[in-house]
Amino acid sequence: MTTQENIIYLDYHSTTPVDPRVAEKVMYYMTTAFGNANSVDHGYGNQAAQAVKQARQHIAELINTSSKEIIFTSGATESINLAIQGHISQQNSPATIIVSPVEHKAVLDTCQALAKKRLAKIIWLNVNQQAQIDLEHLEKVCSGGASLLCVMAANNEVGTIYPVQKIGAIAQIYHIPYLCDASQAVGKIPINFQDWGITYLAISGHKLYAPKGVGALVVKKGHYLEPLIYGGGHQQGLRSGTLNVPEIAGLGEACQLRRLEMSADENAIALLRDQLQNLLQAQIPDLLVNGDLNNRLSGNLHISIPNIPNNAIIARVRHQLAISTGAACSSGIVAPSHVLQAMNLAENIIEGALRIGLGKFTTKEEIEKASSLIASAVNEIHQLL
Repeated sequence: MTTQENIIYLDYHSTTPVDPRVAEKVMYYMTTAFGNANSVDHGYGNQAAQAVKQARQHIAELINTSSKEIIFTSGATESINLAIQGHISQQNSPATIIVSPVEHKAVLDTCQALAKKRLAKIIWLNVNQQAQIDLEHLEKVCSGGASLLCVMAANNEVGTIYPVQKIGAIAQIYHIPYLCDASQAVGKIPINFQDWGITYLAISGHKLYAPKGVGALVVKKGHYLEPLIYGGGHQQGLRSGTLNVPEIAGLGEACQLRRLEMSADENAIALLRDQLQNLLQAQIPDLLVNGDLNNRLSGNLHISIPNIPNNAIIARVRHQLAISTGAACSSGIVAPSHVLQAMNLAENIIEGALRIGLGKFTTKEEIEKASSLIASAVNEIHQLL
């Protein structure tokens, strides 16, 4: 039987392993300093409150914001829901939301739910075959005014990195609040909340070597959201509920480590990714690489092998290699990727698409083995066909 340890993990966009240094911090606040951050009548509570304060500081330093602007949530999905629903519920309905069609489902489904209730109407942006945004079209649409603009920092499937600073500048010209889903970007590429015209920024812990179930929403000073969760008025009344101190401390530690190590790590990851890409291209002549090859996440390799069904490859490699056919949130459902469809790729390219995600714990040996596993699976299928 295959044990988990023997499987090469190349699905870092779906989730990352927790950095052992982060896990140590989480464990400490679970078992030793386990106080409630709101119980300030004793040392346990004070220590927990201090951990939360320090985490806020670490996140603020990574993305250049004020620690007062950070709201802790259960993850990016909640952050996105709080930003979109909390913002739109204060508008005269129906509100207008400008949305990129290659956003994560958390953005698309929330906007579409509001549209269904006739609380919002959606204006879709144009994207090309590299999943890049048409900035001229974006400016044209923004000039007509809107309640909210939603464009991510980096795509979770094809890894395309978006010009957040340019997008934020356009949003500012037309006074449109800008929600940036940065769950795939924070800790991998520089993000400057303060200076880039972003109003709301969503962060996810488990995409940057922190645990699952923790994230943050950064809310620009002077902007108010209607809360989704009511209770004890925690976090300026924006998100009630006892703070998840161990995971918040873990998220803070992960952000501090990314600030210190991001540049070196991402350079090393990009070299391995390029090596894997070259190995696969040498062994699979008709292989295509999707996305914007000049502006993509270091760890992203999104490939298509036309006319070879991706699930046939997965079935052959799954006991030795963890890669995916698309976004983890929707991989339970067998449906073509909305991102690849929005990019207008041919059907046989979409059906042959595989998402490979490398991270800081990926090794050269794993890359070499992974390439031969994928190549031999493709050869096997070619022979059958």
